[in-house]
Amino acid sequence: MSSIQVESLGKCYALYSNPQQRLKRLIFGSPAQEQHWALKDLSFELDRGHCLGIIGDNGAGKSTLLKLLAGSIQPTQGQIKRKGRVTAILELGAGFHPDFTGRENLIFAASFIGYKEEELKILESEIIAFSELEDAIDRPIKTYSSGMVVRLAFALVTALQPEVLIIDEALAVGDQHFQKKCVNRIEAFRNNGCTILFCSHSLYHVRQLCDQVLWLDQGQMRGLGPMNEVISAYETHVRLKDNAGALAQDQPQVDAPLKSHEPGSAQLVSAKVKGINAGTRGVLNDKDVCITLTAISPGTDPPSMGFMLEQFQGVGIMSMATHAEGVLPKATSTQDGWTNWSVTLTLTDLPLHSGAYVLSFYLFDSQGLVIFDEWKDHIVFDWVSASLTPGLVRLPHEWS
Repeated sequence: MSSIQVESLGKCYALYSNPQQRLKRLIFGSPAQEQHWALKDLSFELDRGHCLGIIGDNGAGKSTLLKLLAGSIQPTQGQIKRKGRVTAILELGAGFHPDFTGRENLIFAASFIGYKEEELKILESEIIAFSELEDAIDRPIKTYSSGMVVRLAFALVTALQPEVLIIDEALAVGDQHFQKKCVNRIEAFRNNGCTILFCSHSLYHVRQLCDQVLWLDQGQMRGLGPMNEVISAYETHVRLKDNAGALAQDQPQVDAPLKSHEPGSAQLVSAKVKGINAGTRGVLNDKDVCITLTAISPGTDPPSMGFMLEQFQGVGIMSMATHAEGVLPKATSTQDGWTNWSVTLTLTDLPLHSGAYVLSFYLFDSQGLVIFDEWKDHIVFDWVSASLTPGLVRLPHEWS
């Protein structure tokens, strides 16, 4: 049974060169000088209990599609059929009034998203507890940080089990601890048969949560189907764009700069490859490649640590993570509530042919649901193989 049916959906915006042109249209009905189709001729169905990932470049029409599905804007053409209670997580906290308290905003906002008064009375304490704002709930919203606002909004929007859940980049809310709570709640909805539309630039989370993927490109459908199939095609598209942009660059960046972190967050500390000095593009020709990754996190719950090996400006070759392999990083020391972690990955008898390769590193929560930290394209190295035959890898084989 379909939860959502989209037929020939399109959304067009009128463009004006100046305010006077807009005024003429309002008064005299003059046609717009230009039109922009944010979406055009889009059709698909989503069955109950399925999770559809929506991917694409910036400006592809992803947010427009979600707003249409949520009913916050109306289509120019086509139609949408929905079945069941629809909950949308779009612009969290956009409707809160800064002078109202958190509790008053709960009452005010709940009425707009379809809560009945008796429902809110039952759920109010649970919403406040999930948001972890018990000490601030009776303060005006204008005294909240942006993270506190989105925590309250997420807790409110997801307090009731929806039949259809629409999510637009909601996994960026709050700190690492709250992000994990958000992912766990979304996972619980999916496991309970909720139909989910999930839009994100994080292909990792799309892989974790979705079974089907819709790829939008300049407002039109570029691909729709099984998750691995569509993401693979999209990643090829992204690599081709990146390679075209890299033609003007002389050399790859070695040891990419590290991003800053908020205080109290888990983070990667170092990544080392045996035989390569930090900050240099090394050459490896040993039989094995030995990589050591270290991290630090609050508490004693072991995180998951991940590795990705790719051909430089080429295809991905392999990725591994400790949670997927049933491996626990080693706790090397604990001090003042923080634990240092370390894990070493040895790629034995590396079957790659000679070429340039790049390593990326990741830090996840213990279940691999939340990305705490990532060092993309952090170490570039040249691998020298004894084999002179062309190709990427030496596959196990037999002659007869």
